Order: sequence, then C-alpha cells, then structure tokens
Amino acid sequence: MTYNDIWRRLAKVYPDNEAKAISRLLMEDLFGLSLSDIICGAADRLSDDSCRVLEEAVQRLERSEPIQYVTGKALFCDRLFHVEPGVLIPRPETEQLCRLVVEGIKDVSHPDILDIGTGSGCIATTLSLDIPEARLSAWDVSDKALSIAAANAEALGARVRFSKQDALNAPDDKARWDAIVSNPPYICDREKADMERNVLDNEPHLALFVPDSAPLLFYRSISGYAAKSLRDGGLLFFEINEHYANDTSIMLQRLGFDDIRIIKDIFDKDRNIVCRKR
Repeated sequence: MTYNDIWRRLAKVYPDNEAKAISRLLMEDLFGLSLSDIICGAADRLSDDSCRVLEEAVQRLERSEPIQYVTGKALFCDRLFHVEPGVLIPRPETEQLCRLVVEGIKDVSHPDILDIGTGSGCIATTLSLDIPEARLSAWDVSDKALSIAAANAEALGARVRFSKQDALNAPDDKARWDAIVSNPPYICDREKADMERNVLDNEPHLALFVPDSAPLLFYRSISGYAAKSLRDGGLLFFEINEHYANDTSIMLQRLGFDDIRIIKDIFDKDRNIVCRKR
C-alpha cells in the first residue's frame, strides 16, 4: 500500500489536504518515516508485519477514529503524550492555558499548583516541566485517565502527585494552593449537533459534556473549592465555553474573586479566564 493509496482511501472521509496530512502523520508516528522517506517510496517497502499494522490503522481512520487514538500519540506544548480512548485528546487551545499559568505564577516561590480534571495529564506534566520548582498535584475521577496521566508524567520526567477525586465533591481544604487550573467539561448537550463525528463518536463524553440546564456545573463547584483552598492572592485559571464567558465572570465575582480577565484563544474566541482570590 503506497502513500497515495492511503490518502485516497482517507479522502472518502476527509478533505484531500487533510487526508494527505493525516497520511503523513500516520507514517511518521507508526514507522518514523519523514516526508522525504515517503516521497522516495519507503512506504512501498514496509515489511509484511508493518503492512498489517498499517492496514489496521487505515481502517480505523476510515471509521473516523481520531489519528491520535490510532497512533497513540498527541503533541502538546512540543511534547508527545500517550493518548487512547478514554482520555480527551489535548488541544492546541489548551496550550495557551498552560502559558497563562506559567506567566501568572512566575513570582511565587515553589508554588503549589492543582490541576483539576487532568485527563492525559498534559497540563500538570507541562507545568511541572516548565516550572521545575513547582509542586504539582492533579485530580481526575477516571481510573483510566489517572493511569495514563501517571505514565505520561513518568515518561517525560515530570513530578506530579495524581489522586482520584471528583471535582463535584471536593474536600474541605483551606489555604492549600497557590494556583488551581482546570479544563473541565463545558460543552452543553445541545451543542452536540454542531460537533465533528470523530469527536462525538470517540472521545469520552464524561470529559466533554454538561447538561443544558447546568452549563457552569463544574465551574461553580471548582470555584467554590478554590475560594476556600487558594491562599490569599492565589490564582484560578479556567478554560471555558465561549458562550458562557460573561456568566462565568459574574459567578467568579460573586464568589469573591477579582482581577478577572477573559482571554481569547488563537481562533479569537473567549477561551480562558484568569482571576485572583481576594
């Protein structure tokens, strides 16, 4: 099976340019083949075992399974994280959230930072590596996510303490953290109709969706916990649903946070909120 064979098969599912990009990424991640290798025909000379692996991967892609699940790899902040069904695939937009934390916490010596809803561990691991003096902790309610997150942290040489904890039933901590960061579920059920099928059919709904009747479900719970558990002047960082940026800001103000900033993402959408405990 040649590179041209692969992308033409995938073009039945994706636009041509995207099919070609996915095909190149597939060959690189599975077999370490560069674009130059592919152009020179290296894909035509794979072993029988490699061809079987490739065929299975292409069939999964033809069923609209995300390339990151097929290869088991997702790039985040220039580092490769292992992902598989059961954890959310890291997004480029979330890299901005990490940069905001790094910048916001730079003047705090040996900060204690908590990542709530860690998933693959991409945020906690990134912060641990980018702020070497920080003490990172991370929560998730999913045993599978915690296992994958811990493996990612170990593989990348990050020090993170992972714990199973439901964000909707947080402990009664007082003045424990210098910063809390979270990318919680925030997509309302009614928004499913506008989503890509490969996301809707493959990524964990537990990490994506909230009821239409409670769009701020996780934000209220996490903010309530942060209001007690952050030290004075501590920072809270959220990735948010663009449609509820103002509602989230008002909620935070009522809970006693100030210096509230709504920050746009690379697509010019309201995507992050940063605020400070009074």
